[in-house]
Amino acid sequence: MTDENADAEQAMEHATRTLEQEKSSKQKVDVQALPTRAYLDQTVVPILLQGLAVLAKERPLNPIEYLAAFLLKNKSQFDERN
Repeated sequence: MTDENADAEQAMEHATRTLEQEKSSKQKVDVQALPTRAYLDQTVVPILLQGLAVLAKERPLNPIEYLAAFLLKNKSQFDERN
């Protein structure tokens, strides 16, 4: 289980770094014009990684509902910053 905790911590750190990079970027980007991977990296991946890291740590009995609740609860932290 130690490896899983380390993976969860790494995912959380990656999400945090991604957020910091987005905050430091002052260039406005039309996310609709981005390639699929870039669109997902800028809009969904940061919050999803953080949610998955928490999910891996908590291991609830209903992981889908837990993740959905996490996403809804924390979406304001990740609202589009463009």
